[in-house]
Amino acid sequence: MTQTELVRHVVASTGLAPETAARLIADVVAYFGETTEQFVRRRHAELRRRHYGNASIWPVIAAELAERRVAAPELSERQLRRIVYG
Repeated sequence: MTQTELVRHVVASTGLAPETAARLIADVVAYFGETTEQFVRRRHAELRRRHYGNASIWPVIAAELAERRVAAPELSERQLRRIVYG
């Protein structure tokens, strides 16, 4: 399916304006285009902004990684910390 066909499908199935549908599709593609490292860093920063401590963050991120469309390999807490902190 081409991008144009996908936009038409989303417009037809949701009633969104074509511009809004295209923006939505671009956001979804960007979200799922994130590498594991990008996802871990982004989610860590989001959860820190919500005042989560690292002890609470690592299990959340590990669980979310397992549920992504293309699941990342299981990462230990140490591996997650190394992604974020180097």
